[in-house]
Amino acid sequence: MNASEGMVAAPKRRRWWLWLPILLLVVALAAWAAVRFTTPGKRAAVGAGYAAHVVCSCRYVGNRDLASCRTDMEPGTEIVTITDDPEKRAVTASVPLLARRTATYDPEYGCALDKP
Repeated sequence: MNASEGMVAAPKRRRWWLWLPILLLVVALAAWAAVRFTTPGKRAAVGAGYAAHVVCSCRYVGNRDLASCRTDMEPGTEIVTITDDPEKRAVTASVPLLARRTATYDPEYGCALDKP
């Protein structure tokens, strides 16, 4: 065995370490897409829409504060985060990494969900 053969073998053994992070990223993106665009992702969108509409109605139709409106949400919606924008009279609800919906108050029509 000469010196050049020994030097070629070392990079081949380490080459799979270079592909491992890329493979893990591809697997993670595929898993995210599978959850996002199937039933759990759709349920997350429905849950975010429900929370945005309920809190918007409570906040701007019922004139209650945000802390009081959080008590109106159903059990199981604890993962949904709520943000209020008083200037726009809008409430945004989101499920991390899966869904986000916004409900905006109109004095004539009440609260309505924006298009996704």
